[in-house]
Amino acid sequence: MSELLVDFITSLDGYASGEGWPGFWGLEGPEYLAWLGEQPEVTYLMGANTYRLMSGFAAGEVPSGQDEFRPEEEASVDELTQASKVVFSSSLEEPLTWANSTLVRDDAVEAVRAMKENGSGLLSTIGSLSLCRSLLTAGLVDRFRVGIFPVITGATGDERIYDGYPDVALEMIEHRTFDGRIQLVEYKPRVLEHPPLGAPA
Repeated sequence: MSELLVDFITSLDGYASGEGWPGFWGLEGPEYLAWLGEQPEVTYLMGANTYRLMSGFAAGEVPSGQDEFRPEEEASVDELTQASKVVFSSSLEEPLTWANSTLVRDDAVEAVRAMKENGSGLLSTIGSLSLCRSLLTAGLVDRFRVGIFPVITGATGDERIYDGYPDVALEMIEHRTFDGRIQLVEYKPRVLEHPPLGAPA
């Protein structure tokens, strides 16, 4: 049976990106990059918007506000290109142009449920906020991991991650600090029907 990891990198105030900021908010360091390079092989899950963005980067489209990719960003995109990817979309057309990408038009929750039951190895989301929210709400997420970068992007933050989430209890299973500034926290999530104080008498 496969394991499903929801994996985010965020600003301290819970944004997935910020207008005018480089990838990793420009704060990745050697410890963090080395850790990224040690990660096990995974199959990445994403929606159409993330696919369009990331496949554009793979085709050479540089993020807005940058003249070129930094070496760390280029290496990250290259690794994604080599990895297996499953894209959930009713709007994209086959064949997908980004290497090692498979298009699935079926309901994402049911498709991932079947992938978990019938597969092996690790499944991991990348970006795709609404997909992550749906998978978590359905109780399919085994691990919820967040890399928190030491910036507050109140003026420029984009893609608020936790809007629309249910209440979730999080049991910490790992935490680390990279380069003296990046916090990694990993949890086992449990969706709550109601807050603890709202339990029926």
